[in-house]
Amino acid sequence: MALLHPFTSLLLLLAVPLSWATNQSMLLPGSPPAVPPLPLLQALQVRAPGSQGWQLGPASRQPLRYMLNLYRRAADREGRPRHGRSLGTNTVRLVQARSHGGLPWAGRWYVQPLTYRLEGQSKAEHLLRATVVYLPSLPLASGRLLCALELAASGEAPGLLLSPAVHPHHSWAEAEVTPYLVPGNGSTESLELRHVCVRAGRAGGHDTPVAPSHPFLLLYLNDTRAGLAPPAAEPQRRRRDTGTLAHDLPGYLREQGGEKSDCSLRPFPVSFAQLGWDHWIIAPHRYNPRYCKGACPRLLRYDYHAPNHAVVQSFVHQLVDANVPRPSCVPYRYSPISVLMIERDGGILYKEYENMIAESCTCR
Repeated sequence: MALLHPFTSLLLLLAVPLSWATNQSMLLPGSPPAVPPLPLLQALQVRAPGSQGWQLGPASRQPLRYMLNLYRRAADREGRPRHGRSLGTNTVRLVQARSHGGLPWAGRWYVQPLTYRLEGQSKAEHLLRATVVYLPSLPLASGRLLCALELAASGEAPGLLLSPAVHPHHSWAEAEVTPYLVPGNGSTESLELRHVCVRAGRAGGHDTPVAPSHPFLLLYLNDTRAGLAPPAAEPQRRRRDTGTLAHDLPGYLREQGGEKSDCSLRPFPVSFAQLGWDHWIIAPHRYNPRYCKGACPRLLRYDYHAPNHAVVQSFVHQLVDANVPRPSCVPYRYSPISVLMIERDGGILYKEYENMIAESCTCR
C-alpha cells in the first residue's frame, strides 16, 4: 500500500472527507466547515462567518495594518505571546466608526461627526482602557492636512478637544477616552466624537479634497471567563458522516511509527486555510497545539515531573498487578495562543486563549 502524502494525511486526520472538497455546494451558503473537537477551533467556530448577525465587509486597510502591527509586537509567528511584550490584557477590540451623512468639507475645513457603537460588548469583558487612534497629519501635494479629535457637544456643554499621545516610532496618535466610558464594563451604548481637519500649506495651493480615514476606537478588555464558552446553539448544518479527530488520531499515530519511543512532545499543525477560515483569521496562519505520545518509562526520570502517585502506579503495574495500567503520557505545561480575527460587524479582535499549546509532557 502506497504511503500517504503528509498533506493528505493531515486532511484525513482532520476527518474532512474527500467529497467535501468537490461538493461544497451541498453546504449551506456561508457556513464554515465542521471542525475537529480541538478546544481552540471550537471557540473560534462560534465567531466564524455564517453565524447569525454576520455583516462582514472588507476590513479597512489602515485599521487592519495597525492591528497586524500590534499583533506582531505582542506575539510570534505561531501565535505565542512574546515574553516581556504583553499588552497588559488578554483582549483588544477595534471598533470602526459609523459616520453621519452630510458634506464634511467646508472650504479648508473637514468636520465629520463619528459614532462608535458599544452595545454588543460582553458583560464578561471588563474595560481597562480605551483610546481613539487617528492620523494627526497627512501629506498633501502643496501642504499638509492637520487633524484633531473632540468630544461631540452635548446639551449646553461645548465639544472638548482630546489631547493626543503621538507614537514615537510611527505617525499614529492615540487620544485617551477611558474617562468618558463607564469604568469596569463596556455597557456604554455609544461614544460621539468629531473628526476635525484643516488644510495647511502654501497660499494659492489647490489640493483635491481627500477625506482622511476615520479614527478607530481601541478597547483594552479583560475577558474574565474562566474557560472557553461552549458553541452557541445554531441551526443544524450538514454533518460529516466520517469520524472525528478523536476517532482518526490513533490510526494516524500508528502510521507515524507506533509506540517506539518514550513519552515526548510531538507536532500536530492545523492550517486555518485548510479549514476555509483564512479570510477572517488574520494571524497566525496555522495552529500547532502539539500532543504527547509514547510509553512512560519504567523508571520515571526527574525531568518528567511525574507526581508520586504515578511512580507508585508504575511499581504496582510491574511488581504487584499487571492489570493496573501504567501511567499515561499527557501534557504537563501549556502556553496560550494569540489570535487576530475580523469580527462579524467588521471590527478587528486580538484575543489570547489560555492553555492552547502543549509545551512539555509528563506521566500520570
